Amino acid sequence: MKKTTVTEEIVSFNKKNYSLFAAGIISIILGFLSLSKGSITLAPILLVLGYVILIPISIIIK
Repeated sequence: MKKTTVTEEIVSFNKKNYSLFAAGIISIILGFLSLSKGSITLAPILLVLGYVILIPISIIIK
């Protein structure tokens, strides 16, 4: 029987990743603040931008 080794890839973030992640968090916070003020157009745009675009891109990009 052949032995197989499992190698784990360590995810390392750099300044670019942290900047995109921070921009995503800021976008989400601004979206919720805008939502609490009653904005029904700007709030969903900011929330989708943060949750669907910025946060995943900050995780995927190397």
